[in-house]
Amino acid sequence: MKVLLLGIGNILFADEGVGVHFANYLAENYRFAHPQHSLDILDGGTLAQGLTPIIAKYDHLIVCDTVNAPGVMPGEVYFFDFDAAPAEIDWQGSAHEVEMLQTLTMMEMLGDRPKTFVLGVTPTVLEPMHLGLTQDLLAAIPVMEKALLAHLSDLGFNSKKVADNTIESLYQDAIYREASNPCLQ
Repeated sequence: MKVLLLGIGNILFADEGVGVHFANYLAENYRFAHPQHSLDILDGGTLAQGLTPIIAKYDHLIVCDTVNAPGVMPGEVYFFDFDAAPAEIDWQGSAHEVEMLQTLTMMEMLGDRPKTFVLGVTPTVLEPMHLGLTQDLLAAIPVMEKALLAHLSDLGFNSKKVADNTIESLYQDAIYREASNPCLQ
């Protein structure tokens, strides 16, 4: 089985970039191993539909992103099967969130969507030209990390923490990662 952990978001809009920052955080701090399966971690930026040919190559997809849930406090973490989304998730967040929903729906109609899970967190603020996350989302990172590591363990992956970088220490490099990411060219 091929598993893709896909970080989605716009790093220039504060909490909007949490999926990308979280994917980079995991790639820097962990190594994952499984006797038969593979795990790739990808910064998908805001591409959504442009990622279709990449996503279609996988059997299992975990999308890390913001999720919109009216009336829910910022920093609330959700981890769910895309086919059984909680009722409070309304998919009316940012433009890329709506486009990612459309991409996954289109892939389902074509029979190309892998089994999909969403690891999402409700944003505090989507603020233009602010590189970094708010305190509410920073506090949610350990919860997201624990949920993802448990899910990967359930899939049979072993994880080894190889570094102890903070997510904040990776903000500046996110711009350079995106500039050199062939998927985002």
